[in-house]
Amino acid sequence: MPGIVIVGAQWGDEGKGKATDLLGSRIDYVVKFNGGNNAGHTVVIGNEKYALHLLPSGILTEGVVPVIGNGVVIDPEVLFEELDALNARGLDTSKLKISANAHIIASYHRTLDKVTERFLGKRQIGTTGRGIGPAYADKINRVGIRVQDLFDESILRQKVEGALFQKNQLLVKVYNRRAITVDEVVDELLSYAERLAPMVTDTGLELTQAIDAGKNVLFEGGQATMLDVDHGTYPFVTSSSATAGGAATGSGVGPSQLTRIIGIAKAYITRVGAGPFPTELFDEWGDFLVENGHEFGTTTGRRRRPGWYDAPIARYASRVNGLTDLVLTKLDVLTGLEKIPVCVAYDVDGVRFDEVPVSQSDFHHAKPIYEEFPGWSEDISGARTFEELPQTAQDYVLAIERLSGCRISAIGVGPERDAIIVRHDLIG
Repeated sequence: MPGIVIVGAQWGDEGKGKATDLLGSRIDYVVKFNGGNNAGHTVVIGNEKYALHLLPSGILTEGVVPVIGNGVVIDPEVLFEELDALNARGLDTSKLKISANAHIIASYHRTLDKVTERFLGKRQIGTTGRGIGPAYADKINRVGIRVQDLFDESILRQKVEGALFQKNQLLVKVYNRRAITVDEVVDELLSYAERLAPMVTDTGLELTQAIDAGKNVLFEGGQATMLDVDHGTYPFVTSSSATAGGAATGSGVGPSQLTRIIGIAKAYITRVGAGPFPTELFDEWGDFLVENGHEFGTTTGRRRRPGWYDAPIARYASRVNGLTDLVLTKLDVLTGLEKIPVCVAYDVDGVRFDEVPVSQSDFHHAKPIYEEFPGWSEDISGARTFEELPQTAQDYVLAIERLSGCRISAIGVGPERDAIIVRHDLIG
């Protein structure tokens, strides 16, 4: 049975939870393999809306084992806030499993994230200020704190002392902030240990054994391809591997176990935070997409930057991830448009680029070359087969499929959980 990876094929917020829900009862495990509580999923079940930040969306599906892998950075306070909120609404969260090797976001990570971003001024990256980047930096600098360290006070204290030695110098002498004491950090982290302990296990081993036993395991990426620390619009990226390759390193499962790679893309495109964005709209059409698509961040509440669909980015995501399938979401948002532009290439100082330029400077200066497609005015939210879509909507999807270099296997036509058209089985 397959290990299935779901990744964002744009700049995030594509509606990855929709694809996870589509697979639903056929999935045995759902694994979050990167990021932290800087990403968000909004999942609608009936009349209930659930906003998840740190937890994998599979935690809402009965019978599924949700897993937080080693590639995630965990803020324990946020973790328990989310669990308590779901428990209060009658949901069972007792099956959650957490990797012992996942790294912890401590209070000093959040502090450093906020003061550093303010210090950058006009060069701000657009971080959420939740300590994600500093926690990953500590991981790479080998001064990070892992989940397993919370169960050994002596080890924990040594690691906190080592981490704070340099950070307090920065906070006090550079940023004019108070020093953080070792005791306050250790005491806070130890307070989470007892509740955390039953959830912690060797998740890499369990997931590999599950796949070997014929279970369906879904690996759910946070953020998206264009925010990947290696393959995104660096430095305006996240701090983790958000592409399909990150599913292996962030979970402890071998890459040969990953047999289906599903990319998620909106029928238009958005991004949050700073960085280049060739098709960005600053006019009434941008307002149309934001208002009709309710484009405000699940985690931050920030207004997302809107733009038309970018086919070179879709082709890039298909190549970098090795996509086998593409899920197109929010097609219904385009209803009412007479013409729908799609970026098919870029103009960079008079030179045409059919693919994403390798030079970041070129990408910053890229201007979209558009091809226009006829729109539609009919309500498509009730469509459940491709043939039920208006002909112009079908033509738009087929054009996107051709331009993106990957088959479109499912199409989201509304915010409801079942508002989706399936063209190809995402598992079989």
